[in-house]
Amino acid sequence: MTTLADPDTPFAAVDVHKALRNIERLAERADRLGVTLRPHTKTAKSLEIVALMHGGAPCPVTVSTLAEAEAFADGGYTDLTYAVGIDPRKLPRVIALLRRGVTLRVLLDSREQATFVADAAREAGLAIPAQIEIDCDGHRGGLRTDAPGLVDIGRILHGAGCLDGVLTHAGESYFAHTREDQRLAAENERDTAVAAAERLRAAGLPVGTVSVGSTPTAHAAEDLTGVTELRAGNYVFFDLVMAGLGVCRVEDLALSVVVTVIGHRPEYGWIITDGGWMAMSRDRGTAVQTQDQGYGLVLDLAGNPVPNLVMSAASQEHGTLTARDGAQLPDLPLGTRLRILPNHACATAAQHRGYHVIDSARPTRSAPAVQANWARVTGW
Repeated sequence: MTTLADPDTPFAAVDVHKALRNIERLAERADRLGVTLRPHTKTAKSLEIVALMHGGAPCPVTVSTLAEAEAFADGGYTDLTYAVGIDPRKLPRVIALLRRGVTLRVLLDSREQATFVADAAREAGLAIPAQIEIDCDGHRGGLRTDAPGLVDIGRILHGAGCLDGVLTHAGESYFAHTREDQRLAAENERDTAVAAAERLRAAGLPVGTVSVGSTPTAHAAEDLTGVTELRAGNYVFFDLVMAGLGVCRVEDLALSVVVTVIGHRPEYGWIITDGGWMAMSRDRGTAVQTQDQGYGLVLDLAGNPVPNLVMSAASQEHGTLTARDGAQLPDLPLGTRLRILPNHACATAAQHRGYHVIDSARPTRSAPAVQANWARVTGW
């Protein structure tokens, strides 16, 4: 049987036991809060991993590219939300999926977008379900709840049979460093989305979907009255940013990158590996947190932390490991394999074609057995 000691490095490994535990945690929470869970597939980009989320049956999902939408539609998923502002040149691909019987919602936040969606729907002779993006915290796109154009956009879409609802994302929750701050972010996210929906309804417009979500707020929300669905994606793997926020523990991280020691520079206190930012991504999300984790924390191949060792620097194909806080650098001979836990699971996963799947519920003293190999769907 193949183990993590066999494939050429660097490569991505997923611990299915931890992923399932993370999946079950949020599924139970969504059920308790009385909302539909619509996982964001941009993290794993994997049919096999998303299949874990609903017992193997297709479920409502969120995508970040039309290539993801097409790949998941090919995999039998028919309830999709494309949660990036729509570009008119992409509408032919949207319409093609709708003609296949796939419900694919698009996202917009301007009269211009609403007009070209409505015109395209009339020309195609079908409704293009559209959600109005609401800005709940000053993060990226979206309309404020009191924006003068909100009702006008709703009317343009409704006139073509395209108004589906409203959607918001509490992006600033990734900088909410306490449980109380995350709870308040979740409340604000809910209140903003519900207020936008109520304003549209007061103007006589139907609002079927009220969609909220981010991994921090999904795990902090206590009351989602008025909300119909919850979105999150990072939670399936988690990462060091989420651990730094206290949303999960380091022990919950399901994704790692396996690398090999290829050199030593004792005069600088460096251990060199064959996994640089092409394997880990350039994301340095923990740099703004209390504990900067560099480019990632280091485990041995069996998944045990290597004390005080961090991936502190990266070039394209080389990673530099150093000891933290004056600790002694461990003796790791040439050829030693290690696992690196990432700052941002979504960005790290996107660097790889697929995953070697292991199961930490089956303890090992050395290299875990590879249980399966799962491909990552295209994101482009």
